[in-house]
Amino acid sequence: MKTNKATVKMIQPPAGDAIAPLVKEMLENLGEDVQREGLVRTPERVARAMRFLTSGYQMDVKQVVNGALFTVKYDEMVIMKDIEFFSMCEHHMLPFFGKVHVAYIPRERVIGLSKLPRLVDVFARRLQIQERMTQQIAQTIQELIDPVGVGVICEARHFCMMMRGVEKQHSGAVTSAMLGAFRNRKATRDEFLSLVNSGK
Repeated sequence: MKTNKATVKMIQPPAGDAIAPLVKEMLENLGEDVQREGLVRTPERVARAMRFLTSGYQMDVKQVVNGALFTVKYDEMVIMKDIEFFSMCEHHMLPFFGKVHVAYIPRERVIGLSKLPRLVDVFARRLQIQERMTQQIAQTIQELIDPVGVGVICEARHFCMMMRGVEKQHSGAVTSAMLGAFRNRKATRDEFLSLVNSGK
C-alpha cells in the first residue's frame, strides 16, 4: 500500500500579537467584562498558551532529529512505549491527550531514542485529529530511516467528547498506523501489540 509522505508544513506566526485582541473580542461576545481583575490579562495569556500548544507548526523534523540517525547492525524490533502527548482537536479546539507507542525494525539505521518523543511533539503540538497524527508519526519515521517496518499506536481521550456532545468521561480512542512488515506480517504485528500491552 502506497502512503503519502508526512508533510511538515511550516506556518510563520503573524507580526505582532494578533491573537490577544481576538480573544478579548470573544470574551466580550460571551458576555464577560474584560476589565475585571481576573480577565484583564487573559487575552495575552491565552495567546501565549495557544502559541505553545501549536508550536509544532514551527518545528522542522530535520532540526528536531539533529543528525541523531545512526548506522548499526541490528534487526530486532525497537519499541518506545507510553510517550505522553497533549494535542488540540481541530474541530472544537479542545484538548485531547494520551500515549503513543512507537516501534520499528531497522534496516541499516536507528533513531536516537530521545528523538522519538520529540517527533511525537512535532505533530501533536498543532491542531490535529488523532488518526492523522498517528499516520504522520509513522510516515516520518519511515522517511527518515527506511526501516523494514514501522508501527504506531495512539491511545487518547478527547475533551470534545468528555465535556460536550456525548459527555462520556471514560471512553477513549485507539488508532494505529502499520507500515511495511507491521502491515504485511501478522507475527510482527502481534509481537508489537503483545509488547505494548504487557504490564497493563
